[in-house]
Amino acid sequence: MYFYGTTGVNGKGNLEIGGVDAVELAEQFGTPLYVYDVSLMRERARGFKKTFEEQNVKAQVAYASKAFSTIAMLQLAEEEGLSLDVVSGGELYTAIAAGFPSERIHFHGNNKSREELEMALEHKIGCIVVDNFYELELLKTICFERNETISILLRVTPGIEAHTHDYILTGQEDSKFGFDLQNGQAEEALITALRIKHFDVLGLHCHIGSQIFETTGFLLAAEKIVGKMNQWKNTLNFEAKVLNLGGGFGIRYTSEDEPLLPSQYVSEIIKEVKSLIQKYSMEMPEIWIEPGRSLVGDAGTTLYHIGSSKEVPGVRKYLAVDGGMSDNIRPALYQAKYEAVLANKPLAEPTEKVSIAGKCCESGDMLIWDLPLPETEDDDLLAVFCTGAYGYSMANNYNRIPRPAVVFVENGKAALVVKRETYEDLLRLDLPLK
Repeated sequence: MYFYGTTGVNGKGNLEIGGVDAVELAEQFGTPLYVYDVSLMRERARGFKKTFEEQNVKAQVAYASKAFSTIAMLQLAEEEGLSLDVVSGGELYTAIAAGFPSERIHFHGNNKSREELEMALEHKIGCIVVDNFYELELLKTICFERNETISILLRVTPGIEAHTHDYILTGQEDSKFGFDLQNGQAEEALITALRIKHFDVLGLHCHIGSQIFETTGFLLAAEKIVGKMNQWKNTLNFEAKVLNLGGGFGIRYTSEDEPLLPSQYVSEIIKEVKSLIQKYSMEMPEIWIEPGRSLVGDAGTTLYHIGSSKEVPGVRKYLAVDGGMSDNIRPALYQAKYEAVLANKPLAEPTEKVSIAGKCCESGDMLIWDLPLPETEDDDLLAVFCTGAYGYSMANNYNRIPRPAVVFVENGKAALVVKRETYEDLLRLDLPLK
């Protein structure tokens, strides 16, 4: 079994994270429970930043908070000197409540409302990533009404889609996001934006995919975008100060995954951009990237207590846990795969294959298929690894199940950072018929 970060086995034979016994965490805080290895998140953040610093390249590493957004998480990101991506008014509100420096906040999204854009201007955030012509006009109107100037990036689709080991080049990206780089949309948007006195057009942004295990897609995107930057420097007298190549850096969910180190992604990106800039005799832009999953994904472990079981002779054995698609909907949404151990006996040899079922009243509520485990007993503790990204973010109240608590662990100490929802919380916004 591969253990991540500070995860290991302690003297009691129990799983330990951040120097804290997982069994004791479950006893203290209950289950299901999201547990985050703070040291690993700090290590990942520093891994991305350090390479830029060592190569003396001006950059911003912005945490893509859609992966996991809470006050404590955003405060941790601020401690590590990260910038921040938000994609909604709620994420922006959380950032403001966390005291995150507004000048380091970037606002994404393909359908930002007037209220969200006004909130961004009110709090003087650092940048809005403009996604479409509708938003260009809406933001122009709001800036004119308020007589304010805002820095923007234009999101472009470079015709490259990357996912895991594969990348696809298409003449015109089929995406709900961004201005197409190939069909003239991006140039039209840039010309429009440059004419609006309330806009400071910093540069261009792209995002080519997620869970990417190589650098080819990023390098191809950089080649296409920098080529356009050179063209627009000559034809529009526009010199981009920022090149944002987005995120999507992969993590290891299972033994099948082989991601690169943060330093490897960054080194290759820097090398390619420098080569292109030299080729076109341009000024080196500031490079922005947006790691989300790669900062928090494998730092998260979800703890569950095992309950009922069901044997289907000759087919499989089901084990049910006290959570499921209400706290981790990824397997139901897109067949995400995970690995897990019994936290109270992580080194015990597997003796059977079982399938882990959630407790929701939904046949698709399956967390892991055919998981090798030792013989289990009622109330054994299951630890599912790499649930730090999009677990809590996508958690829901299906079947009126309260969302779990979140705990940060570091240097032998545990801190509750999100309380467990109660049944009373579920009814807080309900109103009676009469």
